Amino acid sequence: MENQELIKQVTEKAEKWLTAAYDAETQAEVRRMLENEDKTELIDSFYKDLEFGTGGLRGIMGAGSNRMNIYTVGAATQGLANYLNKCFAGQSVSVVVGHDCRNNSRKFAEISADIFSANGIKVYLFDDLRPTPEVSFAIRHLGCQSGINITASHNPREYNGYKAYWDDGAQVLAPHDTAIIDEVNKVKVDDIKFNGNKDLIQIIGEDVDKVYLEKVHSISIDPEVIKRQKDLSIVYTPLHGAGRALIPASLKLWGFENVHCVEAQMVKDGNFPTVVSPNPENAEALTLAIKLAKEINADIVMASDPDADRVGMACKDDKGEWVLINGNQTCLLFLYYIIKNRIAMGKMQPNDFVVKTIVTTELIKAVADKNNIEMLDCYTGFKWIAREIRLREGKQQYIGGGEESYGFLAEDFVRDKDAVSACSLLAEICAWAKDQGKTLYEVLMDIYVEYGFSKETTVNVVKPGKSGAEEIKAMMDNFRANPPKEIGGSKVVLIKDYKTLKADAEGQVSDLNMPETSNVLQYFTEDGTKISVRPSGTEPKIKFYIEVKGEMGCPKCYASANAEAVKKIEAVRASLGI
Repeated sequence: MENQELIKQVTEKAEKWLTAAYDAETQAEVRRMLENEDKTELIDSFYKDLEFGTGGLRGIMGAGSNRMNIYTVGAATQGLANYLNKCFAGQSVSVVVGHDCRNNSRKFAEISADIFSANGIKVYLFDDLRPTPEVSFAIRHLGCQSGINITASHNPREYNGYKAYWDDGAQVLAPHDTAIIDEVNKVKVDDIKFNGNKDLIQIIGEDVDKVYLEKVHSISIDPEVIKRQKDLSIVYTPLHGAGRALIPASLKLWGFENVHCVEAQMVKDGNFPTVVSPNPENAEALTLAIKLAKEINADIVMASDPDADRVGMACKDDKGEWVLINGNQTCLLFLYYIIKNRIAMGKMQPNDFVVKTIVTTELIKAVADKNNIEMLDCYTGFKWIAREIRLREGKQQYIGGGEESYGFLAEDFVRDKDAVSACSLLAEICAWAKDQGKTLYEVLMDIYVEYGFSKETTVNVVKPGKSGAEEIKAMMDNFRANPPKEIGGSKVVLIKDYKTLKADAEGQVSDLNMPETSNVLQYFTEDGTKISVRPSGTEPKIKFYIEVKGEMGCPKCYASANAEAVKKIEAVRASLGI
């Protein structure tokens, strides 16, 4: 009965898409779904509205209220335009519009540009795909009030998305995030102004690329080491995405003369034909790059995701085998190099600071503390790192920040993670290591010997559907009502609850200094283990981030330290029942 009621509801909703407000192609697609005996596709496409959340839109492309199409994108843009015209009433408002390589990305970008311009807003539209960080840069560079980027980052090929930015080049935060959502939710299809004003749309491209690449080059810490190691053998792949536009050009500008691109993946293609998933966090995405690296005996492999904000990497271990370096290790390498070499070159200032997210490795804090550098913790997501930069602008100098999910930002003139600068700096770190007769892997081993060893893993417990959501809620409620006394055989000495913003150190309760609440729990044990528990905001799963500590007496002791850590992680999982 429930299913029949649902079919009736979605049918009524879908039939409203058969009116003149929608184009012929959309109507034909809706009609096909309505006539199909199997109603699964119809239900999926219409059972709810694609939500404009705090991160914007993300969804599967197609006709329907729960899909990415010109009408859902149009409503988002109309709502944002309405909000901008309210916020900056009486001022001239301008926005940047960018996009990645995905199917329909250019179309959605052009339609958004038309809608902004029809609402009297000046638009700077990129001439072709560009990295997400360049869109963030352009907003600041051109003095705009806002900007959007059409991208679904590293999601599978059937997805697209829409990210909204504010005048500081960061993704929108409170109070603007919820206020924009309210405006978007008010928009009806007839309110969307699709007929653009061409006089208000300015195409941008190489002019912005040039300034951006020069700014990225300015963050190089040791140009002399690059001159000595200009033949460093680099393999790079953009995984068919926006990195192809700028990352090889950036590496060349920094002075690297031996860059090999994976030709099959330099082709702009929203179908991502050479990979299962265009996500540099997955080993499979680097298959072709590592194959090329073996053929030419390269020093390093790097890959950027479709919108070129994340970087994945691989290097040779002590046995000459290619190994992937995870997001925590990459972030650690970046901040270790930045801190160590800024100190060595006399560039470090007393007010410099670094940022990491609360679920990223605590080894970064050990490096910062030992070198007397201020380190700040923030929530997951680069908008929170951007917030810390904004709060300290003009008072302190940001020198780097990152997260375990393969994002890093080495500069403050961009306010989102940046694979262009990250790939360039990564090549410099590799050159610095080679200059000392070391590999990147050996530098990582040195860090473990000096600062302690840690191993991190993430466990995703998937609970689909309405019942799954209830189970996840019950799990979090149970953790709060019955907090574990010990985990993996070690006593819990500190609990942080970001929902109540309280920290409990064995009965000593203090406040957590965070900008808002978040449904995250953290447990720290006597032996240095850290567990973070967080329900996903976008998927039906609860995530457990586990970090265990160990000691590495020598650079060759990695295997035993790693084996010990694997045992600890198993004990943690057993005690948490995951």
